[in-house]
Amino acid sequence: MDISKLMKHVLHLIVTVLLIASCAGPQPGSEQTLVMHTRTRFESGEMNRVVEETVRWNPHRTALIVCDMWDAHWCSGAANRVAELAGPMNDMLEDARALGILVIHAPSSVVDHYEATEERSRAQRAPHSDTPVPLSDAERWGTSWCWPVPEREPDLPIDDSDMGCDCDPECDLSDPWTRQIEALRIDSEDAITDDGQETWNLLELNDIEHVILCGVHLNMCVLGRPFGIRQMVMLGKDVVLLRDMTDSMYDRDQPPLVDHFTGTDLVVGHIERFWCPSALSTDITNRPAFRFREDLRP
Repeated sequence: MDISKLMKHVLHLIVTVLLIASCAGPQPGSEQTLVMHTRTRFESGEMNRVVEETVRWNPHRTALIVCDMWDAHWCSGAANRVAELAGPMNDMLEDARALGILVIHAPSSVVDHYEATEERSRAQRAPHSDTPVPLSDAERWGTSWCWPVPEREPDLPIDDSDMGCDCDPECDLSDPWTRQIEALRIDSEDAITDDGQETWNLLELNDIEHVILCGVHLNMCVLGRPFGIRQMVMLGKDVVLLRDMTDSMYDRDQPPLVDHFTGTDLVVGHIERFWCPSALSTDITNRPAFRFREDLRP
């Protein structure tokens, strides 16, 4: 056969195959990839080292847990920040679902509000799965609690012993929350639980390897709840904190006497050193990271 004719024939076959492939859609086994740009801190003597890494996750083996984004809070400053955070967080959750990430809503102590829903039932009926280590059985604020682990972490870098209200005058302690804030849409494919065993059952049922945490408050519930960072890390999951989708309970008049948002950043740094990496919601949304209006730092 003439070489030029042979080349034309081969080129025609290549073009035909490419056209067929383009019309066929995703091929079996092809999946989207969630690219996370993580940040971890390491201590060596008096030196602190920040390590940034790009990791690639299968979104269908990833869960995103929303911690305690309640409809009300005893601290009005905290309530205002939750309300401000809720809109951008809801947009982020929509993007996460589109990627195939399992969304678990965890509004601690008020899941009974959702008792008749399919999303609550999904968590309750997930088959029991044994955990690799015992779940914490300590109790605090309506759920089990994972207290600090002295052999792993020092004290937090902020003093929240006054419960962290930064209002003037300080608000009175109460428990006004009744449900999750309505600005966060609960999809029919989501799950609702504040229970450590139910959370583990869901993760195992859905073959979840990676867990993303967001919500409030970082120095308290995001760390300590039975679905929070400490428990998930101790259970062996690959955990990442979304550092722009969280807030802290910190009073700027308490040590180390920094502004509220710097206080949150200090807790993020603590988590990056002793528990898990952090990342930005940008990795899910492809939009700029969230920033509170009152955060006027450069």
